[in-house]
Amino acid sequence: MALMIFSIMVVLLLLGFPMMIPLIAGATVGFWELFNGDLSRMEFLIQQMMGGIRPASLIAVPMFILSADIMTRGHSADRLINLVMAFVRHIKGGLAVSTASACTLFGAVSGSTQATVVAVGSPLRPRLKAGGYKDSFILALIVNSSDIAFLIPPSIGMIIYGVVSKTSIPELFIAGIGPGLFILMMFSIYSIIYAYKHNIPTEPKATWKERAIAIYEALWPLGFPAIIIGGIFTGIFSPTEAAAVSVAYALFLEMVVFRTLNLKGLYDTALSTGLVTAVVFILVAAGAAFAWVLSFAQVPQEILSSIGIYDMSATSVLYVISIAFFVGCMFVDPIVVILVLVPIFAPVVQSVGLDPVLVGTIITLQVAIGSATPPFGCDIFTAIAVFKRPYIEVVKGTPPFIFMLLSMAVLLIHFPDIALFLRDIAFNK
Repeated sequence: MALMIFSIMVVLLLLGFPMMIPLIAGATVGFWELFNGDLSRMEFLIQQMMGGIRPASLIAVPMFILSADIMTRGHSADRLINLVMAFVRHIKGGLAVSTASACTLFGAVSGSTQATVVAVGSPLRPRLKAGGYKDSFILALIVNSSDIAFLIPPSIGMIIYGVVSKTSIPELFIAGIGPGLFILMMFSIYSIIYAYKHNIPTEPKATWKERAIAIYEALWPLGFPAIIIGGIFTGIFSPTEAAAVSVAYALFLEMVVFRTLNLKGLYDTALSTGLVTAVVFILVAAGAAFAWVLSFAQVPQEILSSIGIYDMSATSVLYVISIAFFVGCMFVDPIVVILVLVPIFAPVVQSVGLDPVLVGTIITLQVAIGSATPPFGCDIFTAIAVFKRPYIEVVKGTPPFIFMLLSMAVLLIHFPDIALFLRDIAFNK
């Protein structure tokens, strides 16, 4: 049955159907086989789909998407970029370091890799080209630095993982900060080495007056990470409440303080968010039904037993999980991969005694890496659409960045405190 389900899904994908159709088709065919074509029990499948989108924590997803859309249309992203550049643009490779840092900062207010590609990449790519960087390096830097947004809270990927695995979302948020900053450091070092190797000229050093102005102008946007991380860290907000507050704060900034968004712009933003949210929730519902069918048919147990995973050490299990999620996201939307694979590996994670927060951090990292990895990483196609560059040019400079990201995954497996140190402090563990 498993072979038939996956064959049907692959055929539908190759025919160009959106991912929700193969998921629903696979779940329906599996249900038909399990109950011998008894359509009177179809209500069970519908119940699983509705149950998949019922958790209250999922309310945070459209909220953070809306918040990111509002900021992308306004001045918040530009002010964060100016703040970073005022302090590091004068060092060798400073413009590239500024880009990676700006992606990290914007990730801390949006939680979306694709929103980060648009908000940071659009204004900085022309400046990087004028500064002497090759376009292949620029595109790879922007696409892969946006991965940090998937780790730095508020991470939409972590919210989905937390809902599916029933893991604490606040703990996941805090655990993502360490790996995210570590990746920023690696990208910054590589950018400096690249600048020296290619003799990239430096930009004029900002005066302290310019830096003071940049800090002043960025104070309002910097309220986003303070509200989200600080509120969750101190227990004032739940992730869902923090998402609602971030929307209110974004509206206050862009409509009242900066006055860059009017009612017509707000309507367009809400419409865009609604469309994206509808797609996400359909995927979540279809993924929940598909995962239920696989679990009911004992498919995960058969697959995992065939590779002997139940006899592996905890470290080996983490490597298997990492590879599965990395490869999956090279071909399929990250949310779908989380929805399908997390329930498959959940029994193994529990049986070997792995910390679900560590597993969630590693999975989120692998999902982010896969999103920027050929052949079908979703961030690659976002960059193609935004920058109007050919596929080959977008992926040409990615290998060094992918190597660094995979190295981070290996470090997390062998040195879990990179992720768990802040979590343990925040939650007294």
